[in-house]
Amino acid sequence: MQQQNGLVTTSSPAVVKMLEKEAKLVNTSRILFLIAVIAILIFSYQQSELDFVLLSQRGSSMAEYIRSYIPPDFSDWKYYLEETIITISMGIWGTLMAAIAAVPLSILASSNICPVWIVQPTRRILDAMRAINELVFALVFVVAVGLGPFAGVLALFVHTAGTLGKLFSEAVEAIDPGPVEGIRATGANSIQEVIYGVFPQVMPLWTSFTLYRFEANVRSASVLGIVGAGGIGVSLYQSFGAFQYQKVCAILIILIVATGTIDFLSSKVRERLI
Repeated sequence: MQQQNGLVTTSSPAVVKMLEKEAKLVNTSRILFLIAVIAILIFSYQQSELDFVLLSQRGSSMAEYIRSYIPPDFSDWKYYLEETIITISMGIWGTLMAAIAAVPLSILASSNICPVWIVQPTRRILDAMRAINELVFALVFVVAVGLGPFAGVLALFVHTAGTLGKLFSEAVEAIDPGPVEGIRATGANSIQEVIYGVFPQVMPLWTSFTLYRFEANVRSASVLGIVGAGGIGVSLYQSFGAFQYQKVCAILIILIVATGTIDFLSSKVRERLI
């Protein structure tokens, strides 16, 4: 052991050998990880049956099919606009209900707030809600409440609550514990700790996550009509089934304008919050 410029250094052969061994283990782990990633990519490539050569060969057929969409037929644009407003309304209420439900679920799923015997079951519930697609939930709710937008709202609500619950809990687990400890020192109970110590730190992120999900839910709501859950998806499905591709094109243009407008307004709100 030697001392140079006030720093203690060591040149012991045993220490050097140990450091070299650790470096080799790290390098070996990285190589094994890289091999595993490559193997997964190759396996998934085969399972996905990717064939870009076939895609290039069929490009002319695809271009001919796309040309059948032009020019768009806006003859029923008033009806499409009404259905689009219904779709947006479905997205609003599905997201709002999900955000409200996600607040308590996220608290119960946060390991820095609740004990493990509460956290783990809650996370598994959120996993189940998130894993099942909105279309599947829509089929279930159509049977329960009948055809129409209400079934779509419920489908969006359940799936989105699982997603937001996960995102909200991650935000809670990343908070600064200082304010919570300070509030606890005043003799506050657990609910007051959450309200005054956790919520002020996570609300901007929670709002941003909710706006992102709202944008996604409007897009999801546009296809729930395929199973009778209301919105513009009904017209979209009917037009596809009747091979009225010019009407399909008009519907898609209206949807693009609507989602683009929502995205623009949402981004402005997020800029003010974060």
